Amino acid sequence: MKSIDDFSRPEEYISPMDKYFRSAVRAWAAKDVLPHRRRFDEDWKEHALIEPAFDALMANKGLGIQKALFPADLGGWGLGQSDYAFTIACTLAEEVGRADTAMAVAFMVTYWPLTTILVEPHVNRRLAAQFAPMFCNSDKAVFAALAMTEPQGGADIENMELLGGKTIKTTARLDGDEWVINGHKLWPTNTAGVGQLFGVPCTTCVGSNDPNDFALIFVPADVKGVTQGGPYEKAGMAADKNGDLWFEDVRVPAWYRAHGPGKDAEVFKEIIPWGLVGSMGFLVGAMMNLYEVLYEFVSTRTYGNRPLKENDAIAGLIGRIAGDIEVCRILAYEGARIGDRRNRPYGHPLYSEEVLAKLRNLKDFVCDRAVENFGRAMDVLGVYGPDRQYDIEKHWRDIKIIQLWMGGKQLCQMEAARFFYNCKTL
Repeated sequence: MKSIDDFSRPEEYISPMDKYFRSAVRAWAAKDVLPHRRRFDEDWKEHALIEPAFDALMANKGLGIQKALFPADLGGWGLGQSDYAFTIACTLAEEVGRADTAMAVAFMVTYWPLTTILVEPHVNRRLAAQFAPMFCNSDKAVFAALAMTEPQGGADIENMELLGGKTIKTTARLDGDEWVINGHKLWPTNTAGVGQLFGVPCTTCVGSNDPNDFALIFVPADVKGVTQGGPYEKAGMAADKNGDLWFEDVRVPAWYRAHGPGKDAEVFKEIIPWGLVGSMGFLVGAMMNLYEVLYEFVSTRTYGNRPLKENDAIAGLIGRIAGDIEVCRILAYEGARIGDRRNRPYGHPLYSEEVLAKLRNLKDFVCDRAVENFGRAMDVLGVYGPDRQYDIEKHWRDIKIIQLWMGGKQLCQMEAARFFYNCKTL
């Protein structure tokens, strides 16, 4: 019998730790997620079922993966110094995404703002030491959030090449040795009472596109003036809590800024490739689980007294699905290779326009193939497609949200056009 491990990937640049991470996460998924997954949608508000699964994955009493990026001498695993950081992230996104893409998002988004201070060459040792105990010494899952999206501009904040942060309304004012932050964010993953640490993109001069006026400041959730709203009820992604986040005269030490003028804008641009590679990993993981469900269905259901998979029309559809999974998995790891510093093949820094355009292209392609293939699978299953017994409909709802975030198809296409066609106004 074939399995998900038969799908190709570029073995020559896979992390030596890959098989260990994959084995551990797959065992966790089998025990803590897959038996309960169909009930997660109704648990979107309380997380009574979801929280123990996160604890088993992230906290010290479980696999302890939430401390992976922190330096070893601070209690972490030191993966922020690894030459394989992107490839390991893709592996984790894929394996957790196979179990539940929303869990993968909430878990991986915890790493997202931390990459700006824990991954070489941008380690901020003082902030790493400040926040390490929060993540490395806890027997409960600890979540961080990138508090980026704002009501008036949505994902415009990501469009740094064109806008340079001039749509940001959340302000940071230096008062002595403290930053005073005011503003409103909405939709960040790991808000709605979940997040304990926020990476907050701010402006020191409203309307400015000067990179020196862009500030990325870390704010613990328990600081006075931070308010988290309740969770949104969404079409899917039940294990990923999103809500509103308000900052009202929030004061944090001046050294809670990630790096300083100019450098903050640079590391923020590098956040985007992490999100794009992670998104591809989530989608590939979901498609691999789709393959598992589909394999069982077409092998055990019959048409014309033969297994359904032996029907020419069905075989054409499922063959196309398998082909797309094959291609998308290779592309996801190629995207990770572009990010990893050990052998970055294009010779450009991670924040460059070329790297962003190429990764946007890959993410857009993988999103389209995933959405199309879950639709095809629904057709193969017929009336069983929307039946919750098969989990196809759950993935189907979840992955559409992945296609929409980070500016959706539009920003992917605009950045690709900007780079490849030298567009000046996009």
